[in-house]
Amino acid sequence: MKMMKMMKMMVVLVLSCVLCVSADSQHEDLAIGGCSASDGEEMTSVDGEEKWYADFINKRGVEPQPSFIDHVSCPGCYEQAVANQQICRDNLQKALRALKNPPVELDPPSSPIVYTRDDVEVGQKNVLICHVTGFYPAPVNVSWTKNGVQVTEGTSINVPFPNKDGSFRQTSRLEFVPQQGDMYSCTVRHRALDQPLTRIWDVEVKQPGVGPAVFCGLGLTVGLLGVAAGTFFLIKGNECS
Repeated sequence: MKMMKMMKMMVVLVLSCVLCVSADSQHEDLAIGGCSASDGEEMTSVDGEEKWYADFINKRGVEPQPSFIDHVSCPGCYEQAVANQQICRDNLQKALRALKNPPVELDPPSSPIVYTRDDVEVGQKNVLICHVTGFYPAPVNVSWTKNGVQVTEGTSINVPFPNKDGSFRQTSRLEFVPQQGDMYSCTVRHRALDQPLTRIWDVEVKQPGVGPAVFCGLGLTVGLLGVAAGTFFLIKGNECS
C-alpha cells in the first residue's frame, strides 16, 4: 500500500492541507497544490465545493460559485499559484531522479454519470452534468456532442478533486436548451483507458397522461346517453297512458 502511494506521488506531486475544521459547525476548508510534467493544479474548497482555482490555460483565477452567493476576491492568488507550480515541478524532478523514474500506476475512471441540473422543460435553459470519478493520474479529457456533432460552446470542467483513496474526480457541464428528440453524449478519455467511455442522454419530456381524461370523458358520454334514453322512455310511457 505504501509503495502504491509512493508511485502515485512521483507522477503527480500533490500537497494538500486542511486549513480549518470546526467540531461545532462541521465545516472543512481544504487547499490543494499539485503538478505533473504537463499539468498543474491550485485549488481551495469548502466542504468539498470549490471556492477558487487557478486556470493555467487562460491564465486567471476562477471563482466557480453561482452568482447568487457572495464571492470572496483573492488578489494576487493566481500569481502565487504560478510561482508555486515552479517550485512543485522542481521538487517533482528531484523526487523522480532520486527514485530512478518509477513506473506510473494507472487507474481508469468509472463510467460517466450524466444528469441535468434542473427538471427538463422543452425550450428552457438547463445544464447537463457529466461526472466521472476513481481515476489516476489526473486529469481526464471530457468532450460533448449534440446529435452526433461535437459541441464546445457552453462547456466547462472543474479542476480534479481528490478522493480519500488517492484517486480523483471531475465534473464537466454543458449549458443547453432541451428540444424533444435531441441526443447528447459525454465522452471521457484517460491514459488508463484503451477506449473512451461514452454515456448518451436524450431529451424525453413526459407528456401528461391521457388515460384519466379519456376515461372521464367516456363516462360522461355514457351518462348523458343514459339520461337521454330514460327521458325518451318516460315520454313514450306518458303517451301510451
